[in-house]
Amino acid sequence: MPQSKGQTQKGADVLLAELRQKAQITIPKEIIVKLGLSEGDKLDIFEKDGSICLMPVAVYPKKYLNELKEEINGVKARLASGEQPVFDSVDALFDKLEAD
Repeated sequence: MPQSKGQTQKGADVLLAELRQKAQITIPKEIIVKLGLSEGDKLDIFEKDGSICLMPVAVYPKKYLNELKEEINGVKARLASGEQPVFDSVDALFDKLEAD
C-alpha cells in the first residue's frame, strides 16, 4: 500500500496512491477521516479533463424513494386543497408547534 507525500508547485501537500493489481488504489486515511467515509460507502467515479474523480454518494433503496415520493405528493395535494398549513418563517412554524 505504498503512499507518499509530495508538494505541488504552489506548496500544497499532495497525497499519492499507487495503482495496484486489479486496478485498485488505497485512499489515504487522512482523506477518509476528513470526509467521514467508512467501509461500504459508495463512491461515484468518473473521468473529467484527464483526471479521475471520486465523489461520495448516498444510495437509497427504491422502496424508500417511492415512499418519499408518495409523501411529497400527499403534501402537494394538501397544499393545493388548503389543508396543509403554510408558514412565513421557521419561527412561525415553531410557534405553532409549541402551541399545539
